[in-house]
Amino acid sequence: MSSYPDKIIDLATVIRGAGGRAMLNGGCVRDEIMGREHKDWDVEVYGIQPGQVREIISQFGDVNIAGEAFAVYKLAGEIDVSLPRRERKEGVGHRGFVVEGDPGMSFEEACRRRDFTVNAILRDPLTGEIVDPFDGQGDIQRKILRMVSRETFADDSLRVLRAAQFAARLEFDIEPETIELCKTIDVTDLPRERIWGEFEKLLLKAERPSIGLKWLYDLGVVKQIFPELDSLVGVPQEPEWHPEGNVDVHTIMVADEARKLIDDLDHPRAVAVMLGAVCHDLGKPPTTEFVDGRWRSRGHDEAGVEPTISFLDRLGTYTLDGFDVRNQIIQLVRYHLLPGEWYKAKSPVGDGAFRRLARKVETDLLYRVAKADSLGRNPDWLPPEKRFGSEAQEWFIEKVRVLQVEKKAPDRILMGRHLIELGMAPGPEFKHILDAVYERQLDGEITTLDGAIGAAKAMVTMG
Repeated sequence: MSSYPDKIIDLATVIRGAGGRAMLNGGCVRDEIMGREHKDWDVEVYGIQPGQVREIISQFGDVNIAGEAFAVYKLAGEIDVSLPRRERKEGVGHRGFVVEGDPGMSFEEACRRRDFTVNAILRDPLTGEIVDPFDGQGDIQRKILRMVSRETFADDSLRVLRAAQFAARLEFDIEPETIELCKTIDVTDLPRERIWGEFEKLLLKAERPSIGLKWLYDLGVVKQIFPELDSLVGVPQEPEWHPEGNVDVHTIMVADEARKLIDDLDHPRAVAVMLGAVCHDLGKPPTTEFVDGRWRSRGHDEAGVEPTISFLDRLGTYTLDGFDVRNQIIQLVRYHLLPGEWYKAKSPVGDGAFRRLARKVETDLLYRVAKADSLGRNPDWLPPEKRFGSEAQEWFIEKVRVLQVEKKAPDRILMGRHLIELGMAPGPEFKHILDAVYERQLDGEITTLDGAIGAAKAMVTMG
């Protein structure tokens, strides 16, 4: 039996003393069986009424009533405690449920409401006993996702997206009957925060997001709620490196490459890179044409801005932890070709161009998206001599690091207070002088405060 947190053992012991039984359930049991690490714990309490459950768990720390109507409590932010519950579909859409806690339910009946058999396994943390009424352990061994109940699975349309993200995270296949049912489910009722919840897990928690993205296409989710991604199907990829030659195939491959480049990033920036990778070619459908014997997508970087905005609106992606994720993604799409273009430029690109670019986008994130784009053109069958590398992107990031503009442009040396000290009164001329001096700073002409003040004095004298 695994070693569980003391709080889990103590809680289960008190519940047993009160005549009930605490059972671990869901992802923590599944991950334990698979030998995977997990941070979140879900405990389902049988045989005790809601009021008494709340009284017991309050002994172990602060209780956040995440859903008392659903008999769900969060203990100290790390343990979800719930009662087995019944769900009745009485309305239209994802929210059309009546949920009632019922501590008297049997294990099998409680597990029947779950989505997939691999998530319908219980384990007693005190005895180690496993309760598996739907052979979830067998499906784990077979590496397959299978719905628990055909009668209730379609009641919650979110399960279609969950199928895709679990398939990606666990690297499981989906059972044919479950696939066919998923294809019939209308997912347009889902609110964007729920869509984003599953999409985020698919992108950030899976080592190969491509698995989940393919399932979103195959299960019909893309066609229903992501028209920007759907428009990539059938659009030839330039250059023609893939037998199908489609931009959607390339985009899926780029997502896998981007996922390899985000482990050292904080959460908002990881989100920006992954969504930048997914959106980077959304401008190709309206710009791709056959010219001079080959497919070209001139201007697709700028053309991708509007569909990117539309796509982000569907996910509700704006600001995370104070970081403007939305704007960063838009700029990543707009400038993702620049590292390659600057690397191939006939004339050397000056330092000022790098510093100015850093005013618009985090160049370290741009490096990652551009690198993923380049490496995401290497299907397994492509011979080594024809594979794309990341020489341009490595040149770009080396230059960025030398200039120390990975996250932002240099701070202004000359400030308004310096002009006031020169005897200038605040006014419209302030901004003109500050901006002019800063432009020279970006070009490397001005590197010290004395130099900046001297330039400002000259401008005042000339004025």
